[in-house]
Amino acid sequence: MSDAIDVDVLVVGAGPGGGNAALQCARKGLSTLIIEDHSEIGTPVHCGECISDEAVANLNLQLPEEVISKRVNGIRVIFPDGTEKQLTETGYVLEKHLFEQWIAQSAVEEGAELALKHKLTSMERIEHDGEFKGWRCDGKGEKFPISAKIVIDASGVSAVCSRFIKPDGSNPLNHKGKVVAGMQYELTDVPTDGYLDFYIWPKYAEKGYLWMIPKCDGRANVGLVTEDRPRAKKALDEFIEDTHFKGLEQKLPPWKEKGNPAFGGTIPISGPFENTHHDGLMLVGDAAGFTSPLFEGGSHLALKSAVFAAETAAVAISKSDLSSEMMSAYTRSWKAEFPPYDKILRGKNALFELSDEEMSVMATCFPDEMSDMGASGKAMVGLRVLFRRPSLYSKKIVSAMLAFGYSRAKYYGW
Repeated sequence: MSDAIDVDVLVVGAGPGGGNAALQCARKGLSTLIIEDHSEIGTPVHCGECISDEAVANLNLQLPEEVISKRVNGIRVIFPDGTEKQLTETGYVLEKHLFEQWIAQSAVEEGAELALKHKLTSMERIEHDGEFKGWRCDGKGEKFPISAKIVIDASGVSAVCSRFIKPDGSNPLNHKGKVVAGMQYELTDVPTDGYLDFYIWPKYAEKGYLWMIPKCDGRANVGLVTEDRPRAKKALDEFIEDTHFKGLEQKLPPWKEKGNPAFGGTIPISGPFENTHHDGLMLVGDAAGFTSPLFEGGSHLALKSAVFAAETAAVAISKSDLSSEMMSAYTRSWKAEFPPYDKILRGKNALFELSDEEMSVMATCFPDEMSDMGASGKAMVGLRVLFRRPSLYSKKIVSAMLAFGYSRAKYYGW
């Protein structure tokens, strides 16, 4: 391996999960290299760009002012008949490209090395006397080949490392979960009272939702996620044309110099992969399927999974044990803290089996402010549903209602 650069940890991808993984590893004294296939960190932006105060506190982040676009009050959910319910949970809308650049720069300041325009194309096991000792990674870029004891895959929905791991002719990380298309515009002069507006309007977003996420200077991200991927842009255009967003100027976001004003990407929605670790390898963020299943928020989950990965890497390297069994501590960590995905997925599926009219009936049973809904509040909602439309219980209405609760910030919902 004399021709390869030697590092303790190679992080693949410099999004929020990768940047934080590199930062946490560097802080623990691990020699860390983070590679990013784009020429600039943070572009293109793939998400709505928001994060809750609860997430910031959980992650012990000290956000610099320059990455914050706007303080917000929480979430308002708007149902098909226009019924509005709000969930007051304060947080921030970010300038996401600046946020990701800040995390990566923080990692560099702690001792990590950053290599842009580097694309991983292969991984080969390094073994000595039958014992796993790391990965020889090759690809496009001057730093390759790279010898890494541990690889942290933060490559997003593409989960590139999963394609390269084929021990004994099989692939324990070969996941083909469902994804949805996300697309948005940045509009100007958008009226707002400081809430994130989420529209559950299946007419435009099949098994998804639409949003208005306010930013500074009257700007806002207006977009959608939908399982009808080929129709995503057309559906978003129709939604804007049919609502109070009609006629508002679409402008290029600050990180985009030219091209179509629409931007977005694909989002995994099937929940975490069955396997998120292997010998000397851990998957974080979207690469592991970590998004909140109802409203698809992923930043908080990516950032925290990176913390767990760094903790596991530090212990494994200190003990010279890079085995899958040692890496399993990572999986146990996130499973002990992350949301109950199975329950949220059941609730999401039950929600989208309802008609528009049934969704709206359910919505009228919620209190106007959903943040104060404890056990007694949930019981009252159940009684209202029983009184107004008892037939909804045959459609698993309880699971659908509980999914909204699990999408709160304390469950990593935004």
